[in-house]
Amino acid sequence: MIFKRVGEDRPYPDHALSLREWASVPPRQLRLDQLVTTKRTLDLDALLAEDSTFYGDLFAHVVQWRGELYLEDGLHRALRCALAQRKVLHARVHALRG
Repeated sequence: MIFKRVGEDRPYPDHALSLREWASVPPRQLRLDQLVTTKRTLDLDALLAEDSTFYGDLFAHVVQWRGELYLEDGLHRALRCALAQRKVLHARVHALRG
């Protein structure tokens, strides 16, 4: 199994972080099997595009909520890691209290 679980929504409250605020969160390594996705589907163009990180953050965005790590943005990056047989993803993690 690649991910801990495949979800279809964001079960946590809105954190309202801007892209600039996300950029201030230092990235760290996470194992793919610790992550719960917040999307069930992925646009193959995002996965296969050579410039998929050109316009966005280089790191995935993960929200920690009630002991779970939710992959909010960067599913295409996580799948690229899995396809390359890497088990670790570099991500920015924002911890929500609740």
